[in-house]
Amino acid sequence: MEKLIVMNRQTPAIQYLAQKDSSLYRLIDLIGEIKYQPYEDGYSFLVSTIIGQMLSNKVADVLFRRVIDMCGSVSPEIMCNIDAEQLRKIGISYRKSNTISELTQAVISRDLDLDKLSTLTDEAVIKTLTSIKGIGMWTAKMYLIFVLDRSDILPFEDGAFLQSYCWLYHTQECSPKDVKERCRKWSPYSSYAARFLYKALDSGLTKKS
Repeated sequence: MEKLIVMNRQTPAIQYLAQKDSSLYRLIDLIGEIKYQPYEDGYSFLVSTIIGQMLSNKVADVLFRRVIDMCGSVSPEIMCNIDAEQLRKIGISYRKSNTISELTQAVISRDLDLDKLSTLTDEAVIKTLTSIKGIGMWTAKMYLIFVLDRSDILPFEDGAFLQSYCWLYHTQECSPKDVKERCRKWSPYSSYAARFLYKALDSGLTKKS
C-alpha cells in the first residue's frame, strides 16, 4: 500500500516554515492540510515528466494518455518495443521520443537502476538522472520531490512553481539567484514549501489577489 503523507499546522516541518516566512505562513493557513502519496513507479513518472517538459499539464496529460492507449501500460519491458518513430506519430517530439528510448534502454540494461536512487544523496540522484541525454535538472528535481519525497529541493526551474512564487511575493523578480536568496530560509524543508505553492496554483488561488 502506498504511504499517505499528511502535512498540516501540527507537522513540525510546517511549523518551522510558518515561523520562518510570514507570507508562506498565510498561505499555509489559507490552504490548511495537504495530503499526498509519493509516486511508486519511478519509470512511468520519468516518462510522463519527459513528455511534459515545456508543456501545459493539459497537453502533457493528453500525450501521456496516448502512450498508455498505444502500449496498455508504461513499463520498460513494454516501452522497449516502442521506437521513437511510433512515439512521434502520436505527437511526442523527436527529442523527447529519443530521450524516452534512451531512458528505457538504460533501465533495461541496468545501467540505470531506479530502485537504487532512493539510497543516493540528492546530488547523486541528479547526476545519475541527468546522465541520460534529454533529462535535465528540472526532471531530476521533479523526481526528487514527487517520487523520492526528498525534503529540501527548491524547484526554481519549474514554471508552475515560479507562477505561484511571483503571486505569493508580489514580484516579477524570479531569477534563480532571487528565488534562492528569498527561499533560503525554507531549508531544510524547501520541498514542503513548494508543495503549498503548487497547491495554491492547482486550487486557483493564484488567480486572486
